[in-house]
Formats: sequence, structure tokens, C-alpha cells
Amino acid sequence: MTSYWIGNLAIRRRWIAWAAAAAVSSLSLAAYAHHSVAGQFDNTKRAHLTGKITAVEWINPHTYIHLDVRDENGEVTSWRLESLPTAMMRKAGLTKEMIMGDGSPVTADAILSRDTAHVAWVMKLTYGDGHYYQLAGE
Repeated sequence: MTSYWIGNLAIRRRWIAWAAAAAVSSLSLAAYAHHSVAGQFDNTKRAHLTGKITAVEWINPHTYIHLDVRDENGEVTSWRLESLPTAMMRKAGLTKEMIMGDGSPVTADAILSRDTAHVAWVMKLTYGDGHYYQLAGE
């Protein structure tokens, strides 16, 4: 009888260790995949970018807005503006088509990435006719 309980205990311990390792691995992957805004973007570095929205990635965990910005020399730089998850956008009544707009210039108030060029967290989008979407608080 003793060997059965010892063997059973060993199996239970191995199973518990395996389950704990799996849980820790899945949590670390989730934490890596869904980063914090403050961790990736520097709130002290703000930008006002004016350009044309060329694409909207309506995906999770965040929506991405691609904005082509032309500088004073005519050079175009493509920016990737990160925003809220699609569920939050829908809950606010927004759609991908609304974000795309009519092709006229858009001004994005944004917080720049800490370590990646031409990436920012979009706070507000203002369209040519004056309407805007406030996507994050100041």
C-alpha cells in the first residue's frame, strides 16, 4: 500500500509542477503580447502629425492606423499609430470606415514610442472638416 501512495504522490507532484510551469509560461506570453501604454510610449514626447490615413488595421489587441506624413521637403514618412482595442472602438460607436475618413488630411495628436521610430499612441484624430475622435485622455 505504501508504494502506491508514494507513486501516486510523485505523479501528483509532477502534474502540479507541469501545470504551474504551463501557467507561468502562458502568463508571461500574455504579458509580452499585451504591453502597457506607459511602458511603450513616452508621455513627455508629444507630436502633432498631419497626413493621409492609408490603412486601418481593425485587429486585436489594438487598432493600428497608418498615416503618411509629408515633410516640408515633400518626403513621405509612414507612421503606425496604435490605438484602442476594436471592442472599445465599437463600444464608442466607431467603425473602421469612420476612422479612415474621406481621404482628406487628418491631424493626429500622439505620444511617441520610447524606442521605435515612426510609431506612436494616438490620442486624438482631427479631420479636415473639423470633426474629431478623442481616443484617449490628455
